[in-house]
Amino acid sequence: MENLMNLLKEQCGKDIALCSNEEVYRGLMAMVQREAVKRESNEGKKKIYYISAEFLIGKLLSNNLINLGWYDEVRDGLAEAGKSLGEVEEAETEPSLGNGGLGRLAACFLDSMASLGLNGAGIGLNYHLGLFKQEFADRLQKETPNPWIEEKSWLIPRDVSYSVQFGNMSVKSRLYDIAVTGYRNRTNWLHLFDIESVDEKILGEGISFDKEDIAKNLTLFLYPDDSDESGRKLRIYQQYFMVSNGAQLILDECVKRGCTLYDLPDYAVIQINDTHPSMVIPELIRLLVQRGIDFDEAVEIVRKTCAYTNHTILAEALEKWPIAYLKEVVPQLVPIIEILDDRVRRQFKKTEVAIIDHDDLVHMAHMDIHYGFSVNGVAYLHTEILKNTELADFYELYPEKFNNKTNGITFRRWLLHCNHPLADFITRKIGASYKTDADLLEKLGELTDENTLRELLEIKHQNKLALKRYLKETQDIDVDENSIFDIQIKRLHEYKRQQMNALYVIHKYLEIKRGKIPSTPITVIFGAKAAPAYKIAKDIIHLILCLEKLTYEDPEVSPYLKVVMVENYNVTKAEKLIPACDISQQISLASKEASGTGNMKFMLNGAVTLGTMDGANVEIAELVGADNIYIFGESSEKVIGHYAKGDYVAKDYYEKNEEIKEAVDFIIGEELMAIGHKDNLDRLYQELVGKDWFMTLLDYQSYAKAREQAYADYEDRIGWAKKMMVNISKAGFFSSDRTIREYNRDIWKLGD
Repeated sequence: MENLMNLLKEQCGKDIALCSNEEVYRGLMAMVQREAVKRESNEGKKKIYYISAEFLIGKLLSNNLINLGWYDEVRDGLAEAGKSLGEVEEAETEPSLGNGGLGRLAACFLDSMASLGLNGAGIGLNYHLGLFKQEFADRLQKETPNPWIEEKSWLIPRDVSYSVQFGNMSVKSRLYDIAVTGYRNRTNWLHLFDIESVDEKILGEGISFDKEDIAKNLTLFLYPDDSDESGRKLRIYQQYFMVSNGAQLILDECVKRGCTLYDLPDYAVIQINDTHPSMVIPELIRLLVQRGIDFDEAVEIVRKTCAYTNHTILAEALEKWPIAYLKEVVPQLVPIIEILDDRVRRQFKKTEVAIIDHDDLVHMAHMDIHYGFSVNGVAYLHTEILKNTELADFYELYPEKFNNKTNGITFRRWLLHCNHPLADFITRKIGASYKTDADLLEKLGELTDENTLRELLEIKHQNKLALKRYLKETQDIDVDENSIFDIQIKRLHEYKRQQMNALYVIHKYLEIKRGKIPSTPITVIFGAKAAPAYKIAKDIIHLILCLEKLTYEDPEVSPYLKVVMVENYNVTKAEKLIPACDISQQISLASKEASGTGNMKFMLNGAVTLGTMDGANVEIAELVGADNIYIFGESSEKVIGHYAKGDYVAKDYYEKNEEIKEAVDFIIGEELMAIGHKDNLDRLYQELVGKDWFMTLLDYQSYAKAREQAYADYEDRIGWAKKMMVNISKAGFFSSDRTIREYNRDIWKLGD
């Protein structure tokens, strides 16, 4: 604290007690950055470069204080000076560098790399306005800019710059670094590339802008709207800018460490996080050839350096770019990609494994698989589906490349940082060693006495009170802390099936209107952003916001059922919602969610999962046992079979089940039409009855039954506390430290 006081005297010319929260925040940030630099390490010949379009890192102050071992001292010192660390944290803006699970996973992985002492770095882009800020107006999602970069921020400018050539122009990059402090270990860096010419003034209404003015928009937004040709090309510009800078940086760093480039795989391993960074493969080949290496040898060097993580089986998420776009944006890569494709075609007869298909689309994942040395899925079920169905042709060619790495989360942020009462409880009961060895949480399973279980229930109650206060302060929403907090927070997509949750809410609303009152009131909380051009996703948000108004303003219903939609859901809000959750909704259609990591965070914080056998829910179910999770729905095998046969007809379920029909019809009934917009509600109704691609109605009955069972079991408070304790005790497997150890053992091999 003495260092902080001196720093504030130096920066502000006054004592800490007289400083504003913003001034204290900036002082702490400067102190953390100075210490982070001291802990920087260049140890390790080989380095892992994790390239990702997004890093959803969240606010950084408290996480860094925890990792540096300073949190308690700073909190107590500030309290003595009349300051609250919690209030100081509010002065920090959340970096807008990610969207959902993909970016949050990348952030957890960087934390674990540093905490395990691995020589690693992240590589991405410095988006000025990030995804977008979500606002609700007239019960519709409205996208607005989300500026987060301030004059003094966590970004450290570096004297590193590269030239990046596009088809019609050349740009000069600028590197910014964010320190990634390991838990009582080394500092690594998140490298973010930018260009000085970006101009936020080109924004029109909302988040619209001239997509063709590349020099001014290149690093403006994460995932710019790609519903038109210029938007799709802009994404290619962004991706190439990221990988060209990354590849140049990697080669420069490796040469500096003694690499001859011929031995690049001994100095670097590049993890391609989803298909967005796939162009790093042809770009590295191009750069190696430019530096004097024979083309054939360059291909083999790159093949031994790059590894690919697949995050989805959704065809629309496996990027395919028209070769005409690539010829326009990155013409220098096209001959290389064509040669790589030709080699595949000569070696293998199946056209399904070609890189360039008959429609002249370049399949980025195919290039990653052929010209990388490892392909991993992110949960057991996901990897098995890749091997047996979605990528079966490739598994047949390269069985040795395929491996599973079940995702994980960093316990430092998702327990120590966001749930201090629970972390303190666990430390009192089993000691502090679980902070670095999450498997030790297993010891909690031995704590079954009633007093301990009541302590756990009280912690949950206090967290619900904290969320109640937060929702009142931020959205002027009143919730009952004695109600069941039933939460679904994740990106809005039809396969995640927020619409099924909403249909059940309608059913429950109608039951209450008919006099069937739940034993314990229920608060159903949603948090989600929909992609700006994704109409049905935005219609689902509209439905939820209509239900929020309906339940909130109906005096017969509001004491027993309320719907809440959290505005602008992000990491900061997740840190408030997850510790307060009773029931964690993980209800994606089986076979569609690669893993999920929200399910792990909820589990760690004592929520009980209501979910399908999809993604990492499979491993959760195996760990906690059938009595401590609520599983429903068709199996992934049956779902895949329905798609293969094309035999799912939503209208059959709608017409044959009165409960389903009543709930679906309510969407276009007079109560909601009086609140909502006819176009949005009609379109969603037609989608559910006429298409329902992600089989909401198929699983609805099973879902409603499992949810009712969960509500009934909640009434036995000690029995429920036992379920909570089992979930927490089994969460150790989902530490990202475990995941990263497995990546290093099986793929990166940094210690070899």
